[in-house]
Amino acid sequence: MEVVVLAAGQGKRMRSVLPKVLQPLAGKPMLAHVLETARTLEARRICVVYGHGGEVVRERLDAPDLAWARQAPQLGTGHAVQQALPHLSDDDMALVLYGDVPLIGVPTLRRLAAAAGGERLALLTVTLDEPQGYGRILRDTAGRVVRIVEDKDASADERKVQEVNTGVLVAPVARLRDWLGRIGNDNAQGEYYLTDIIGLAVADGVEVATVQPDAVAETLGVNSKAQLAELERLHQGHIARRLLDEGVTLIDPARLDVRGRLVCGRDVEIDVNCVFEGEVELGDEVHIGAHCVVRNARIGAGSRIAPFSHIDGSVMGQGCVIGPFARTRPGTVLGADVHLGNFVEVKNSVIADHSKANHLAYVGDADVGRKVNIGAGTITCNYDGANKHRTIIEDEVFIGSDTQLVAPVRVGRGATLGAGTTLTKDAPPEQLTVSRAKQLSIANWKRPVKQPR
Repeated sequence: MEVVVLAAGQGKRMRSVLPKVLQPLAGKPMLAHVLETARTLEARRICVVYGHGGEVVRERLDAPDLAWARQAPQLGTGHAVQQALPHLSDDDMALVLYGDVPLIGVPTLRRLAAAAGGERLALLTVTLDEPQGYGRILRDTAGRVVRIVEDKDASADERKVQEVNTGVLVAPVARLRDWLGRIGNDNAQGEYYLTDIIGLAVADGVEVATVQPDAVAETLGVNSKAQLAELERLHQGHIARRLLDEGVTLIDPARLDVRGRLVCGRDVEIDVNCVFEGEVELGDEVHIGAHCVVRNARIGAGSRIAPFSHIDGSVMGQGCVIGPFARTRPGTVLGADVHLGNFVEVKNSVIADHSKANHLAYVGDADVGRKVNIGAGTITCNYDGANKHRTIIEDEVFIGSDTQLVAPVRVGRGATLGAGTTLTKDAPPEQLTVSRAKQLSIANWKRPVKQPR
């Protein structure tokens, strides 16, 4: 099997400088979804036909397993497939897909390929209640496909046909090469229609088989932001149903966005308006509160992420309690039973088991031991304006509120830092270290009074 992906459309109705096939669906370009499907089919060769904004498309998605064919000028779908022919082998079958039809399913395509066998032409068709705008499948009295007529070229009777062409087909490459060399552009658009090969196949005595998709949504294309939004919700609905079938509790399946891959253990609960991006793994009995964003993270069993928290590039052990309004940034590794409270930010740091920073703290470029308590208002001063430096906090340290640790610095095991301390030198273990100005009370001091104008 060889795959041709037509991705040359400009997408004027998108009203965007971004090429249509790069418009995002579930966090990645529509074309990336189609290429992923082609790879799942284990295609021997994948050729992308590009045009408008083509160099941007190629730069974003180029890979060793892709061939690229430029279509310029753009003279229709038949002309587009012709550009891919130099990359295809005559002794193989070709599957034609579209970069703006991102939800096409692998099971449907496998059935289509099976229907084509090694010598037939197989079409993916769908029956619609309102088929306006689609090419109609015309059959003879025996039910055999004889040709496809485009909506613009159809007669009034032909427009009543509800079975329509999706554009997706499988055909022998050698036959496809011959048919495309024989089609013309005598139509309302003056274009070379890929659909015209159907009549040529029938005339050549090649059987034309048809297959219907598992779901109509698989065949829906995108030409506007409104259609893109509709497909986004359809796709997210499919993901939500899969998660529900796997035993995940979704408080409202309509208010979930997965923009990558989400893997959940048993008895996971996800509240409303949560966004999951990249690769996310949730262990057993993890609870994600409302309005959280979780990106490229692994969260251990029994952990609870309170509302409005952002988890990015982080790994958490079991039983962590995070948030609300907490943020972990890339490079964060938390042990078991770590607590990060409201308005706590952690970046590029390792925090060991049972340590806590319950509110208003910043821990950056630090190694924090076990059973450490980090008081409110504590920050690691890790950046000197040019370079980052590391802070080491050993086990069982107590850090008082409003403390600044000016890196590089080490706090010894069991040390206590008094509130308001600015630590610029290592604190010895098992001792109290305090750095603050002497408290003074000034008698007879008068508060300034605003002078009348």
